[in-house]
Amino acid sequence: MRAFTTVTATVAPLDRPNVDTDAIIPKQYLKSIKRTGFGQYLFDDWRYLDQGDLDIPVASRRPNPEFVLNQDAYRGAQVLVSRENFGCGSSREHAVWALEDYGFRAVIAPSYADIFFNNSFKNGFLPIILKADEVQKIFEVVAKDAASEVTVDLPAQQVKLPSGEVFNFEIDEFRKDCLVRGLDEIGLTLQNADSIRAYEAQRKASAPWLFN
Repeated sequence: MRAFTTVTATVAPLDRPNVDTDAIIPKQYLKSIKRTGFGQYLFDDWRYLDQGDLDIPVASRRPNPEFVLNQDAYRGAQVLVSRENFGCGSSREHAVWALEDYGFRAVIAPSYADIFFNNSFKNGFLPIILKADEVQKIFEVVAKDAASEVTVDLPAQQVKLPSGEVFNFEIDEFRKDCLVRGLDEIGLTLQNADSIRAYEAQRKASAPWLFN
């Protein structure tokens, strides 16, 4: 898992509440269980004017010129800002995979669906909760200048605007530590690999019949 410390990047504004996981990554793409390749289908129904599927090359489809991710100013954005209840709907972890694979490192919103929120941390993706008026301020900054960059400073738990204004956010200390060190649940377990091997060797010696 990629470590997350500080990211300075442009922001893609998705001015919609209740963005559900089927909008983030539609159901027809869930046939793949790889964690990569989903970025090209992110927000598929909004991003393209025709229906997509795993068997249809993205290059052959018609992009929706009105959708934010198809506008040149936001193509390299690494931070997404949206409204309340982001990530509602089904529990599909593919939603986080699609956001991360596209290139986003964090999303900023006033609130999230619980399962999406938890899945984000398991995949090195940072869901930031800010007050509604603070989120509104970010939308206003981006509306005035699409090239505006914000800095997400995880160690300091801050979102910094180009003006120098700073918004603080809360995060569980354990989750923060895992993100900063780039450790998912498997990575955390492997930190104890020597102890696990020693225990298995001792267990095999004391109860060999369990290993036949």
